Amino acid sequence: MPEIAEVETVRNVLKEKILHKKIKNVNILYSKIIESDLDEFKNALIGNEFEDILRKGKWLIFALKAHYLLSHLRMEGKYFIKDSKEEIVKHEHIIISFADGTDLRYHDTRKFGRMKLIKKEDLDKTIEITKQGKEPLDKELTSAYLLSKFKGKKLPIKTVLLDQEIISGLGNIYANEVLFASRINPSKKASLITKEECEKIIASSKKIVEKAILMGGTTIKSYTSSLGVTGHYQDYLCVHKREGLPCPVCGSPIKKIKIGGRSTYYCEKCQKDR
Repeated sequence: MPEIAEVETVRNVLKEKILHKKIKNVNILYSKIIESDLDEFKNALIGNEFEDILRKGKWLIFALKAHYLLSHLRMEGKYFIKDSKEEIVKHEHIIISFADGTDLRYHDTRKFGRMKLIKKEDLDKTIEITKQGKEPLDKELTSAYLLSKFKGKKLPIKTVLLDQEIISGLGNIYANEVLFASRINPSKKASLITKEECEKIIASSKKIVEKAILMGGTTIKSYTSSLGVTGHYQDYLCVHKREGLPCPVCGSPIKKIKIGGRSTYYCEKCQKDR
C-alpha cells in the first residue's frame, strides 16, 4: 500500500507532467471508484485543467478552478501517463484525456481506490480531510499531542500508529521502521508510552519519512512504482520484510508477528517490552 512517501512522490511527478493541460475527455470504466455524481464529476473536469496537486496524509488533492478532486490510492492504486492512442488495458478504470494527446490513467487491480469531487470552499469541512491527524513533518506533532491521543488506549502502539486520525500518512512499512528506530516494542500498549518515547517516535518518523521521500518511496511487492519512478527506500529498511535476517544493530533474527491483522516486524532484543 502506498504510504506518505510514495503518495508524495506521485504528487511531485504528476505536478511536473500534467498541470495546466486542458482536459478533453473523461472516460469512467468502473464507476464505484467515484464517490460523486458522475455527470457532475465529468462536467467539472472536461474543459478544465489541474492548477496544482496537493496532499493531505495519503490523499492526493487535484486542484481545478472551482473544485478539488480527492484521490486515495488505497491498496493497489497507481497513476500512469500514456499516449491516448494506446490500448486501454485491464484494471485501467478512470481515463482523463488531455488535449495534447496524452492520458492520465488510474489503474487499480483491487478497485479499492476512491475519488471524490468537492467544491474548493468545502475542503476544510470534508471528513476525509478534517479527520486526518498530524503528519510526521508537521511542527504540531509534539509529545504533548501524542500523549493526549495515546491516553487510555489499550491497543498496541503499532495499531495506534496506523490510525490516520492520530498520525496521518504512516502505514505498515513506516510504522514498523519507526518503532524499531525508537526501540519500542510494537505490542506495548499505547497508554503506557512515555513522553520520552513519544519524542523518539516523532524524531524517528520525521527522519524516516524525509529520507523515504528523498529516495522516491519504497518499492516492494505490495506497492510497485508507476510514472517511471522506482523508489529506493527498500534498500534502507531495517526490519520490514526482513523476517529471519539479522538485526542491523544487534544481529538477532528479525521476528514477524501479527498485530491487528497486520504483519509486524521487530527485533526482540532491541525492542524489549518494558
